[in-house]
Amino acid sequence: KSSVQTIGEDQIKNPYTELLVLKGHQDIVRFLVQIDDCRFASAGDDGILFLGNVQTGEKLFELHGHTHKITAITPFSSSDASEEKEHLILTASADRTVIVWDCTSGRQVQKVSCFHSTVKCLTVLQRLDVWLSGGTDLCVWNRKLDLLCKTSHLTDAGISALVELPKNCVAAAVGKELIIFRLIACNDESEGWNVFEVKRLVDHQDNILSVVSVNDLTFVTGSHAGELIVWDALDWTKQASECNFWDSSVQPDVQPEIKLSQSPNETSVQHLTSDEECVFAAVGKGIYVYNLKMKRVIACQRTAHDSSVLHIEKLPNRQLISCSEDGSVRIWELREKQQLPAEPVPTGFFNMWGFGRANKQANQAAKKMQENTPMYFLELVGDLIGHSSAVQMFLYFGELGLATCSADHLVILWKDGERESRLRSLTLFQKLAQNGDLQLK
Repeated sequence: KSSVQTIGEDQIKNPYTELLVLKGHQDIVRFLVQIDDCRFASAGDDGILFLGNVQTGEKLFELHGHTHKITAITPFSSSDASEEKEHLILTASADRTVIVWDCTSGRQVQKVSCFHSTVKCLTVLQRLDVWLSGGTDLCVWNRKLDLLCKTSHLTDAGISALVELPKNCVAAAVGKELIIFRLIACNDESEGWNVFEVKRLVDHQDNILSVVSVNDLTFVTGSHAGELIVWDALDWTKQASECNFWDSSVQPDVQPEIKLSQSPNETSVQHLTSDEECVFAAVGKGIYVYNLKMKRVIACQRTAHDSSVLHIEKLPNRQLISCSEDGSVRIWELREKQQLPAEPVPTGFFNMWGFGRANKQANQAAKKMQENTPMYFLELVGDLIGHSSAVQMFLYFGELGLATCSADHLVILWKDGERESRLRSLTLFQKLAQNGDLQLK
């Protein structure tokens, strides 16, 4: 029997009681990106890009240009405040091309076909008005799609993730390594840039799967072997790490060798997201809340889903959403536990640190720590069942709802049922008023 929490029909805190199903994709839909307050794009293995409106559920454009699956996507909006904001989208594909699309007209603006390998990741450095493509090398491009500079061939595996750092730097995940690159403007009159490798960080024992920037001072990486490392974004030193997600802190005398009995997928850090205070990690089938100040996991749900968690996001209201290979999307609430009087800690835990009087001191220290440390837990408050296959990711649009994409070729828009009902009543009322049907007899 599965140890995953279940929730009944009565889901008081789950507002998503209405759904709109958007069809059109012919294969796995892997990516969703937000264009503005109500528009989004979806893409995946069929190589087609769809633009949609989350408010109306309308499909705006179906864009064809790639001949193979789409491997990376990112919005690229103009930062010039004087003109009307231009919304562009970049897509990379296994056909070794990158296309720039205009979201307003749905037209292909430009196409680059000079890549020697598949581009696996794209990132925009808005401040410098350039964008980067990561594959077997790192390329820097301007808005006109001129190649400004590139690194030499890095590795056959290629760059799997990129994150922007302060001082014109980026961190690139290449297998187990994290390579820090710096962009330096050319001295001549041209608007060119040079890119230089400045450091290699080799602290991970396995391939890096996820990278997230917390703020200008901190970024975090997660690996296939379940290692989470917190880095200083300015000098790239290791600040903290966590690699025993599956090892219960409630049973500190359990030896970490338990790691060996886990299958790799059980411990893999598939996705990371963050607010200023915590990092939220999708690890295997579980979700974990790691507090950056305390440098420890403060809450977790070890089996949040029946299969691997693929994507996780923090909502503004102390809620989390997670989606999984099992086809489900779940809403969690981070709650503080009611503190119980601290119990004496078993002395077995401290045998490794010392004997006799040391145990007593350690006992008191642990007791004090228990009293001062708030404990949290994740409660399941909503279960969104609509997809028949792995849910790859989702986008949260606030009161307009939630968009999810899946291996079942569908994009689903989840709406707040009560809000939609009110809007329909209001629209009907306005129509009746216009037609004069509301005249009092």
